[in-house]
Amino acid sequence: MKKAKVLYVTQEMAKYLPDTEMSLKSRYLPQYIQESGKEIRCFMPRYGLVNERRNQLHEVIRLSGMNLIIDDTDHPLIIKVASIQQARLQVYFIDNDEFFHRKAMFVDENGKEFEDNEDRMIFFARGVLETVKKLRWAPDIVHCQGWFTSLLPLYLKKTFYEDPLFANAKVVYSLYNNSFEKPFSKDFANKIHFDGITSDDIASIKNNADWLSINKLAIDQAEGIVLGEENVNEELLQYCKEKNKIILPYQGQEGYTQAYSDFYDGLLD
Repeated sequence: MKKAKVLYVTQEMAKYLPDTEMSLKSRYLPQYIQESGKEIRCFMPRYGLVNERRNQLHEVIRLSGMNLIIDDTDHPLIIKVASIQQARLQVYFIDNDEFFHRKAMFVDENGKEFEDNEDRMIFFARGVLETVKKLRWAPDIVHCQGWFTSLLPLYLKKTFYEDPLFANAKVVYSLYNNSFEKPFSKDFANKIHFDGITSDDIASIKNNADWLSINKLAIDQAEGIVLGEENVNEELLQYCKEKNKIILPYQGQEGYTQAYSDFYDGLLD
């Protein structure tokens, strides 16, 4: 029996960014899943907060060089990689000089959200999938953590679904309460409207692309939902139930790794 393959896509990971519930799970869950016999790949954005020298990031030339078009503008895709040696993990970083070299994740020094966060998340989601294609690596589970990953399930299921690498992939989406305040622009729906995506697929964001609606967009395309922290947004939880999604209840810091592994296995049975 072949090893199951799990692709982790997260907006933050401990070691490279400060410790949060999401970043810690993004760091230690892949290690456990790999040690339990599955094959894994990890992706996150290369924010300017990530110290390249200290963490020994280096560019992967064979994976870089593609341009992604967002709103009629070309943006070069740069792929970097680093190793967490004690865990025998490799982490791939999606990078672009315009989007990810500022010394912050989503807000400036005054707490104001970046106007291009919507373009950055489009670039990140598409960049991950294009890179996985170049790796010729077919995931069985794609686990997305954080609102910044919320477009990836849509692209995977609607734009990349004909690619044999992704045809059988199951999507898991973790719900967290970390959010943004300012809705995205009125052009957001048009920006993400690529091949295979219908108007019905993006109905939840047509009138108001806010934090709730983009989470619902991810929920729509996911087979499994994980409650990543206690007391997740009640509206999103109710939406998951209305859509009959398979839900993994919140798991504390003890024993969550085995619960996640069992959840993956259940989706693949």
